[in-house]
Amino acid sequence: MPADVPAPVPAGPDLPPPRRSPGAYRVCVVCLGNICRSPMAEVALRAAVGQAGLAGLVEVDSAGTGDWHLGEPMAEQAAAELAQRGFEGSAHRARKIQRSWFAQRDLVLAMDLNNLAALRVLAPDAEAAGPRLMLFRSFDPDLAGGVLGDPWDGAVPDPYGGPPAAYTQALDLVQGAVGGLVGRLAEVVQVSAALPSTGPEVSTGGTGA
Repeated sequence: MPADVPAPVPAGPDLPPPRRSPGAYRVCVVCLGNICRSPMAEVALRAAVGQAGLAGLVEVDSAGTGDWHLGEPMAEQAAAELAQRGFEGSAHRARKIQRSWFAQRDLVLAMDLNNLAALRVLAPDAEAAGPRLMLFRSFDPDLAGGVLGDPWDGAVPDPYGGPPAAYTQALDLVQGAVGGLVGRLAEVVQVSAALPSTGPEVSTGGTGA
């Protein structure tokens, strides 16, 4: 890890172990249409993963539970908010999460309770719908005592169609959880790297992405 980058402080729940070893730990961030919240979170989380020295050990992507914006770039306001903070999101194109993807991701993070409920219905088994599915803001240290009193109930509210301030707020909430999440990711990939491989990786027939 670069000397000038402080180690991330873990916050939130422990993460499930990787599905396969060796291999990068795969995280998918999910919102409704995959043009605002989840791509902003994907970009911010990927940058933090790199800054923490975890590039190559953790892979991040995003998707939506709906199909209204398939193939579209990130919402202009979301991209502008990222750019103001030094992030680049122009390569993003919206996708819809598929049932098969759950077996290929180690962790799926929903941006709000509605997305969480939709993902639980879509998940193929109890493991995918349980320990491998969480709210993104579960890793915000401000929520260590639970969501009681949080005005957003532990969610990142949808800024779509709102003013620029709504996008600013969404990215603020995302970044509030990123540090704790990266701390947990650092723990799980270091533990995984220390464990012996259990055997050859079994192909799942593609990444689904």
